[in-house]
Amino acid sequence: MPLSDAKCRNARPQERPYKLTDGHGLYMLVAINGSRFWRYNYRYGGKRLTLALGAYPEVSLAEAREALAVARKQLRDGLNPMEERKVTRLAASVARASTFGLVADELLTRMEREGKAAVTISKRRWLLKDLAAPLCNRPVAAITPAEVLGLLRDIEAKGHLETARRLRASIGQVMRLAVATNRAQFDPTPSLRGAIATPKTKHRAAITDPKGAGRLMVAISEYDRPVVRAAMQIMAYCFPRPGECRLARWNEIDLKAKVWTIPAERTKMRREHKVPLSRQALSVFRDLHDLTGHEEDGLCFPGERARDRPISENTVCAALRTIGFSQEEMSAHGFRALASSLLHENSKFSSEVIERALAHQDANAIRRAYARSEYWPDRVRLAQWWADYLDRLREKAVAQAAS
Repeated sequence: MPLSDAKCRNARPQERPYKLTDGHGLYMLVAINGSRFWRYNYRYGGKRLTLALGAYPEVSLAEAREALAVARKQLRDGLNPMEERKVTRLAASVARASTFGLVADELLTRMEREGKAAVTISKRRWLLKDLAAPLCNRPVAAITPAEVLGLLRDIEAKGHLETARRLRASIGQVMRLAVATNRAQFDPTPSLRGAIATPKTKHRAAITDPKGAGRLMVAISEYDRPVVRAAMQIMAYCFPRPGECRLARWNEIDLKAKVWTIPAERTKMRREHKVPLSRQALSVFRDLHDLTGHEEDGLCFPGERARDRPISENTVCAALRTIGFSQEEMSAHGFRALASSLLHENSKFSSEVIERALAHQDANAIRRAYARSEYWPDRVRLAQWWADYLDRLREKAVAQAAS
């Protein structure tokens, strides 16, 4: 006769352990100390086996019957319920060990192996280990869209929309790595597209007109800190990215060949970028060499307090404010926008040559290979034309101020 809830509750210990059967091999084993356990007897591979289904009352009669149904189906499918239980427990153990934080660490390590810039890795670590800290101890396979959305909403509420966007993308990278390594079934982040406000694109401030460029060059030439003045002049004449400039070392500068070779690990595209040096840029570097070129691999633009540390990210911006250009008018990155705008508007150089000079990578691999091999003579001419053009604008600004 099948068991009832009342019979299970009222089962009392006896001098010896005994069974209360429910049917299909399921029974309750009542121990001499009063403990009650669910067991399932079955045959597999010609052997009689017993599967433990939990203790009563933690596992109710209904739950024991559900576990029995699962085990019987496994038998019908040719599986051993006991082995399947082991596999399930092992998978659960692996899932508990495969936390979001551990997978995030793997992603960061892989980024280091791939040669990603230190600043890029640092920002990614901040996103994944600090902002995503509530996820770090969670099994990566158990993370839901709702959990991720909660994190994003907290950041959105503070007005940091771009940070929320980047955090969603970074969490997605971790989840895709977990899926690829069989530690999660899906990435929850795609379903969150549109769930938070889209940040408005804010372009970095830049002067993009000839008159403003002339006024800028005059102000730079009059700045009284020689190393910082040289940095601003090189950014104007050569238009590198700010980090490429402030971290420049003397072993990258070939004054005889008139070339500055920016190593791949410091460029945005992770490809070595050669910059042809105009007469004006060479003059700036030669004068600067007398001040900071005491070591072959030393920094071109060291800070004032420590020669082994470059000028900070904010040094050029602070200098621009000092010489009269507001935060809304000009930024360190604005030198590139200045060059791009005026070169496209006022020079006869092709867009391909200008974009290559700016170290923008063409999406087409064939065109990219051609640009690397064929555009150098044009880029040398462009570098000199641009430097001469800036000098003319500066001289014009001086003349206008004097009249």
